[in-house]
Amino acid sequence: MTPTLVREHLAHAGSAPPRVNPRKRARDWSEIQERMLLPLHETVHERLEVGPDTRLLGLACGSGLALLLAAAKGAAVTGVDSRPEHLALARDRLDPDGPLDARLVQGDSPADAADDGTPPYTLVTAYETVGALDDSGDLGDTLAAALPLAARGAAVVVAGWGPPERCATSTVLRVAAKLAEPLRGAWRPARRDDLEEVARRAGLRPDGSGRVACPFGYADTDSAVRGLVSTGLFDAAIAATDRKQVGKELTESLHPYRRPDGTVWMPNVFRYLIARVP
Repeated sequence: MTPTLVREHLAHAGSAPPRVNPRKRARDWSEIQERMLLPLHETVHERLEVGPDTRLLGLACGSGLALLLAAAKGAAVTGVDSRPEHLALARDRLDPDGPLDARLVQGDSPADAADDGTPPYTLVTAYETVGALDDSGDLGDTLAAALPLAARGAAVVVAGWGPPERCATSTVLRVAAKLAEPLRGAWRPARRDDLEEVARRAGLRPDGSGRVACPFGYADTDSAVRGLVSTGLFDAAIAATDRKQVGKELTESLHPYRRPDGTVWMPNVFRYLIARVP
């Protein structure tokens, strides 16, 4: 979010509060929220010319949409995630026994994807969306652990929210921060150098960046609430209060973004950074 948006981070995976149903949330993520990042994935793939010569390692791959897009271009893809509910959906999409060159690994660390018979990866993605949560240090450590699996000069992509004034969803995510106090793990606005800080911690060399419009559009308010909760950005708020209270306040905060036909539309901008393995 990303997620990126998305708390798809290996170090935190599996840490959902007991009031969240992991299987239902994975389904909501796959069916509602994941597609919101489609413009980001497509832009990155086009810029890096993802294709048959690409060997991609997707960290915290979730239900596999970004991997599917790359595999459809001929890339060999490997996804790592510790959450069985998300990986089950990714397997449905990618079918590791089918025609696509895809491998999915359940694990807590990039090292779980190590395979003596696998050539070095040419592209590593971590769509954690830095700035959603104050855990960029953890993400930097995760990327550093992935570097031994990557070829020299391989591209590493991290992504984050753009400036709060360019992200309508930031006003909604402030609900998460308010309800979660004083618990750690709530949303915070993105900082200008978040992505560069992650790259620095991982020992990477920045090699370009860009911004992508990723509007969040939902069929109705209920879908918006389910999609946003599926990101994990409201976990701390749910733990501090309860799912009903979070749903109520989320619904109220979404009111300015409801259209006359009942749909919900929130323009957002995401930023991505391309770094290189030294």
